[in-house]
Amino acid sequence: MSAEAADPAAVPRRRSRPRIDLRRLGRVALLGPVPRDRLPDAIGHVADAHRAHHPDADLAILHRAYVLAESSHRGQMRKSGEPYITHPLAVTLILAELGAETTTLTASLLHDTVEDTEVTLDQVREQFGEEVCYLVDGVTKLEKVDYGAAAEPETFRKMLVATGNDVRVMSIKLADRLHNMRTLTVMRPEKQARIAKVTRDVLIPLAERLGVQALKTELEDLVFAILNPEEYEDTRTLIAEVTGGSDPLAPIADCVRATLREAGISAEVLIRPRHFVSVHRVRRKRGELRPTDFGRLLVLVGEDADCYAVLGELHTCFTPVISEFKDFIAAPKFNLYQSLHTAVVGPEGAVAEVLIRTHRMHKVAEAGVVALGNPYAHDPTAAQQAEPSDERADPTRPGWLSRLLDWQESATDPDTFWTTLRADLAQDREITVFGTDGRTLGLPAGASCVDAAYAQHGERAHSCIGARVNGRLATLSTVLSDGDTVQLLLAQDTASGPSPEWLDHARTPAARIAITGWLSAHPDAPGSEAGGAGGADGRKEPTADGPQPTAPARTRSGGRAANVVVDGPESPTRLAGCCTPVPPDEVVGIVIRGGAVTVHRQECPAVARMRELGRAPVAARWREEEEDGGRDTAACRVTLVAESFGRPRLLADLTEAIATADAAIVSATVEPPSEQRVRHTYTLQLPDAAGLPALMRAMRDVAGVYDVSRAQHPAATG
Repeated sequence: MSAEAADPAAVPRRRSRPRIDLRRLGRVALLGPVPRDRLPDAIGHVADAHRAHHPDADLAILHRAYVLAESSHRGQMRKSGEPYITHPLAVTLILAELGAETTTLTASLLHDTVEDTEVTLDQVREQFGEEVCYLVDGVTKLEKVDYGAAAEPETFRKMLVATGNDVRVMSIKLADRLHNMRTLTVMRPEKQARIAKVTRDVLIPLAERLGVQALKTELEDLVFAILNPEEYEDTRTLIAEVTGGSDPLAPIADCVRATLREAGISAEVLIRPRHFVSVHRVRRKRGELRPTDFGRLLVLVGEDADCYAVLGELHTCFTPVISEFKDFIAAPKFNLYQSLHTAVVGPEGAVAEVLIRTHRMHKVAEAGVVALGNPYAHDPTAAQQAEPSDERADPTRPGWLSRLLDWQESATDPDTFWTTLRADLAQDREITVFGTDGRTLGLPAGASCVDAAYAQHGERAHSCIGARVNGRLATLSTVLSDGDTVQLLLAQDTASGPSPEWLDHARTPAARIAITGWLSAHPDAPGSEAGGAGGADGRKEPTADGPQPTAPARTRSGGRAANVVVDGPESPTRLAGCCTPVPPDEVVGIVIRGGAVTVHRQECPAVARMRELGRAPVAARWREEEEDGGRDTAACRVTLVAESFGRPRLLADLTEAIATADAAIVSATVEPPSEQRVRHTYTLQLPDAAGLPALMRAMRDVAGVYDVSRAQHPAATG
């Protein structure tokens, strides 16, 4: 499968087997029946490629599948003028060359029969079994008549869900798209561009995540030729100029062979040309290409230990470029890829990049999940015995796919699903973080504590108030690194919810969909009516232990919340989280979206901001004890800011003083020290508002604390 398929005039590149003449296959396919004791000539190449990987394969089922496919598609023509049967034949040949097992090839031959002919799924099931039927159904498109503009995104959703149960569905789809891309030049330019963009945004990332590099690299080059024709032509010209002379990597390859031979290491050393997009990326990275940048050395050995032996010899006998060393054997990529990467300086000063892997690793690197054969036929209890948090326990259902299938259930709108899918697949690198209990979480690179919270706790993460990263308090916006240990802190008050600012820090679709859903379902929640950071009731940006939780949304009819009464008609009422008023503060109510009233302190900046926007204040007062039958209703929530000098055990002493005053800490924020000064922000639940002055005095008495004040969070316009 050559990268030059987009341009027949491109310089020939090395490949394992010659390209098949599909027009000739089409003519052969129309010659009629053949004797029962041999395969039709049209699938002879498929049989040869299949037997190369599976010598004992039973080809009878392939024969039957071909006969059904050929008879069903007879009379149909592709836009290129070829008989339609050439397409399923070519798709099947691609998969056969990658080493796909017989069931996959059978389904591949039949993959368009249900969609484009009179053959039904029941017929496929009856003749070829449930497994083949499932694969064919998985890649069958949904009808535009039924779904309209949503047909394409919903078709991909259907394929992804099917892939979650059997990864071979996506293998067939990728091979199908590759052959369609090879023959795309017969389409109108605008349709070529549309298909190429979907391939770039969805299919290529899926091929990368499934580890099918042989398909991914060719798809990249075909898309490159369509969407960036000028850059493609420049790159093709560069490659042609270098290919015309002697390969600058050849002398280095000879030296490497001699070195390994002298060390007694049995290895195969190959020169592996870069494909077009790879050359283009290196050129953009380095500006001017070195002669050796057009390829890499590939060293194939028998055992894992031999990989490190080769590495040792190369680093001993050549000058290594240490910054280029990567060990993907000890830490495999999330798409099953394993290899050692290094770079060495050759005899003449030329730098050569070197890939070191076993033959098995190489097969998986090229074919990814296709190289697993039929993973569902071997040791079916293995996946059940594995830890559920181990993403490599079942390589056919990697963690990224499980997460994708989880969030797509919440994205019921096709446009939301399609947009989110593209954004999710654009994140092409993963990290692994650890919980304090040793469990692992796979997250996209750039993920924050917000993403970790939703990945671990689902909708319970709505009440997340903070995190510890590697044992230290961290903001919820903290970007996590590979190998970090994360402890998520959840509030006991499950009524609290996420802040709109969390969306600024969420990278995973699951987190973004959950946060957006909560905010939509709670339009009157603190921070929501302002539509952004620190709204009139807004929450502060997530800090050390998370967002500043607001007063509990204890709603009563009659214009009451907690122990507050507001004038006017009955409406939901709550205390503002930005200034956390408590008796005997002077208070005022502000009517927000939906008719609810939030009660602020008179001096709260949000009140002045709302007045500027033309929102009239509503009179509010604290409820007298006799108004509620003599019950004690003075419990309150308040946010205090403690200014202090930094010293050891300061946080412990402050929290002890708070606990001694019978106050419960809802959340705590510790800002990074500045000039030896530290700011602590606490949101506290007090059993009696009358105890607030004593609490503030107790906090001021802690050594190093020079001021304690009520918080005044900034308010955004609303």
